[in-house]
Amino acid sequence: MRLTRQDVTKILQKHDLLVSEPTDDLVFDHLHYDTRQVQDQTLFVVKGAFKAEYLAGVDGVTALVTDHDLGTDLPQWLVTDSQKALSVLAMAYFDYPQDQLWIGAFTGTKGKTTAAYFAYTMLKEATAGKTALFSTVDRIVGPNPADKKKSDLTTPESFELFKDMRRAVDNGMTHLVMEVSSQAYLRNRVYSLRFNVGAFLNISPDHIGPNEHPTFADYLAHKEMLLDNSDHVILNAGMDHYQAIFDRAASQHDRVLTYGRAGTAPVNGQQPLVTFTSQESALHESHFTVTTGVAVPDLHVISGGYRLNLPGDFNEENAVASLMMVGLAGADHQSMVKGLDEVTIPGRMLSLKLPGHGVAFVDYAHNYVSLLSLLAFAKAQSPDGQVIVVLGAPGNKGVSRRADFAKVLSQKADQVFLTADDPQYESPLTIAKTIADGITNDHVQVHFEMDRITAIHQAINLAGENDLVVVAGKGEDPYQKVDGVDTPYIGDYAAVKECQQALLAGRDYSWRISHDSFLPR
Repeated sequence: MRLTRQDVTKILQKHDLLVSEPTDDLVFDHLHYDTRQVQDQTLFVVKGAFKAEYLAGVDGVTALVTDHDLGTDLPQWLVTDSQKALSVLAMAYFDYPQDQLWIGAFTGTKGKTTAAYFAYTMLKEATAGKTALFSTVDRIVGPNPADKKKSDLTTPESFELFKDMRRAVDNGMTHLVMEVSSQAYLRNRVYSLRFNVGAFLNISPDHIGPNEHPTFADYLAHKEMLLDNSDHVILNAGMDHYQAIFDRAASQHDRVLTYGRAGTAPVNGQQPLVTFTSQESALHESHFTVTTGVAVPDLHVISGGYRLNLPGDFNEENAVASLMMVGLAGADHQSMVKGLDEVTIPGRMLSLKLPGHGVAFVDYAHNYVSLLSLLAFAKAQSPDGQVIVVLGAPGNKGVSRRADFAKVLSQKADQVFLTADDPQYESPLTIAKTIADGITNDHVQVHFEMDRITAIHQAINLAGENDLVVVAGKGEDPYQKVDGVDTPYIGDYAAVKECQQALLAGRDYSWRISHDSFLPR
């Protein structure tokens, strides 16, 4: 929609962001924060360390919103926080699409994408396809192929967020399931956005480093902001720091919806309001039962048994949170049963049998808790076999993960192939050596191969009939981030599939692990 000078001033005043305003009589047909996207009559929102010279040669900007005076002749609104300003102005520019959607959001260190896909699949069934999804993997805003695209961020920039919400509404969507990262609150990408339901899955140290959260306390504090901005909140009673998170939720809500595994010790003298029991967990599926207490009559619809089309009992926790969310959204029980029975998640817990070389698992696991759960599950499936892991760590972010990976590998791996995983501006070999230096178990054999596809091939070639190969980190991502460039990559699943097809065809593989791939630790 068009924005007038009066509109902009009123919006910024409403959110206590306005410092000063221009007096010119202005009308804007467009809003943006990227100089490459500027059109005629654009109100441009300045972000970060933007300089006036960046506007040189950019035609169409007629006014600015900025938190620091750029010293240009352009009219400008000076605000206390330009990121917050972008969010509230984007809401208005796209005509408040969030008001026309039921929105459920997940946060947590691990499992956000899995839980989001669970909820999306169930709600899609319950709403006859009128559910959108914003996840780390995909953004789906409608029923057609053109309405689906790969995600760049777990939670996109506010302008993109409300733009996609508008597309979803225009496509007839009535519900939206999304992930909300700690970075989304740190960078004010979801500033002033209210959710119908917010679910907090778990918390462990992650995203702590120079370019992210300075401390774990800061990381947790930004995760907890979802609780303040949701009408209903769901908490995992088994997570670390539960009491502090519960207290934060209870300070804002009369009712906090909790869930946990049946038979676990009560927290603060109270059992979870919703409990679940694992029935069976196999290589390709799991079965569990959900029980709801008398205190949550609006969630009785989720009681019953379920087959989950994903292995690993650790996925059942995420499924229960998702069931509670879609129950609050009004989904029917049959849609829940069918959704979990049929759900598939790109890059998550994909398994492939490898003739003569055991089974391979491909998963997006990229932090301590998710990798620990994945390797523990793998080991339990084949106690007599080896767990052979292929993984790396991203460059220029999440530096703490390197030590975390080393800790997990020391406990759960037999062999590991350290390789590249979005190295960005760092050397992947340097990252790999940092991980290797932290491995304290001398029985873990460490291999170095920076070509990720070759590393996968070598790991599979090494595996025996009873071994499990775990390829962690990239899933089905179609690129590697190298030196600021999204470099095309076939994806971990495709690399494993390539091996499987060759083995099924009886082709002789010539992969060999050279002595050069072994480096001293």
